Amino acid sequence: MKLCRYGAPGHEQPGLIDADGNLRALAGIADITPETLAPDVLAKLAAIDPASLPLVEGSPRYGVPVSGTRKFVAIGLNYADHAAESNLPIPAEPVVFNKWVSCLQGPNDPVVIPRDSKKTDWEVELGVVIGTRAEYVSAEEALSHVAGYLVINDVSERHWQIERGATWDKGKGFPTFGPVGPWLVTADEVGDPQNLSMWLEVNGKRVQDGNTKTMIFTVAEIIAYCSQFMTLEPGDIITTGTPPGVGMGQKPEPWYLKAGDVVTLGIEKLGEQRQDFVACTPRG
Repeated sequence: MKLCRYGAPGHEQPGLIDADGNLRALAGIADITPETLAPDVLAKLAAIDPASLPLVEGSPRYGVPVSGTRKFVAIGLNYADHAAESNLPIPAEPVVFNKWVSCLQGPNDPVVIPRDSKKTDWEVELGVVIGTRAEYVSAEEALSHVAGYLVINDVSERHWQIERGATWDKGKGFPTFGPVGPWLVTADEVGDPQNLSMWLEVNGKRVQDGNTKTMIFTVAEIIAYCSQFMTLEPGDIITTGTPPGVGMGQKPEPWYLKAGDVVTLGIEKLGEQRQDFVACTPRG
């Protein structure tokens, strides 16, 4: 089942993508919230015949597929070849940092390059959405707490991330740095999260081409690890790291995003995104 939210920012409505790729208005619920991700609620939604739902005409904007996310947790250096291109050792434990929930936005909304940015970069990543509360869970039971998966561009400002102190968070949560979606694809439809191809292009040039099977720490291991020191709640999003090919790792020298660039990306079974990168306009 592919769940989504569509419409103008702040006025999104719940939707469902049918087997033919059509967007249908999801009747019976006001919104897709953390409460919607409970297994019994998802089961009721899955029992609905999509053909019975109104067809949404046109090409409306997609918003963040789940409203009310409280934590946006990120994992760094989770692909060995990406660690190598970053000139960093393979981590012995998952590298955990935060993306502020205020950076969440729809998958095709413009991304604002921060004021005085020097190194705005791209990262295609598999996102995991928690469906049931998880504390001290084992890797064997971890996937039972997953509602579904989605595409994430973990947009990053490397100067703030790496050169402005010891914490990565500063370079990860600028406004608009968290495009997610277009859909939340439920876990039953995705199957094994460790065998999904993924790609990203900048201005039509393929720069990332990977597969989740090359993760250092699996989705199950990441959930189990994080649940040891935080309570994972329904609606929380975990973004699980990126394969090689980011701007920071380009050869013969790094190159970064500028206003006017267009980034497209996608993950097998989960859909695609497109973002126009635009300059920061001072408020006043």
